[in-house]
Amino acid sequence: MTQARINLGCGRTPTPGWINFHNSPTVRLARIPFAIEALSRTRILNTEQLAFARVARDHDIRWADAARRLPLPDASAGLAYSSHMLEHLAPALARMFLAEVRRVLAPGGILRLALPDLRKLAADYARDGDADRFVNRTLLTEAPRGATDRLRTLLFGARNHAWMYDGHSLIRLLGQCGYRDAVELPAGKTTIPHPGALDLVEREEESLYVEARP
Repeated sequence: MTQARINLGCGRTPTPGWINFHNSPTVRLARIPFAIEALSRTRILNTEQLAFARVARDHDIRWADAARRLPLPDASAGLAYSSHMLEHLAPALARMFLAEVRRVLAPGGILRLALPDLRKLAADYARDGDADRFVNRTLLTEAPRGATDRLRTLLFGARNHAWMYDGHSLIRLLGQCGYRDAVELPAGKTTIPHPGALDLVEREEESLYVEARP
């Protein structure tokens, strides 16, 4: 039986040939004929959000709440990838997500995570001393304002971050969640034997990359 390759929280960058999941209600709406066009006429959707809805429809992105339950059997996936998603989860939810991914990963499988690197942000702050820029770039303070903004958050998910990591803290979290052999890698490098179409440099300028096994 071929093991699944899954991209969790794929957003507008699904991986070709993989099963791509996202938890936005827009993924479900995108499957309803004319729903995207109807929402665009109401001006609830901005250009970026409308583009995501069309990507979800055209690339068969599936809905799942990966922090609670993935629609996959135990030990059925050989690879799991998540880019710039974990930081949107509060610490308790992040642990639930990692436990659920561990459930579906087969022995010998690999989890690859790409996240904003707090160390890079801190290094920039140490160079320029601009505290306001540093805090804004963490996205830890952003909140929806007004009814339309709240509706967009409901449809597309929150853009703010719930937590931030550097390589050391992420490796520690993975160990606490039962993963082994966790390692931080430079952009473009991987321990995955045959990564195929997986983007190994996604958002390179701001990211850290960590891989681990269940």
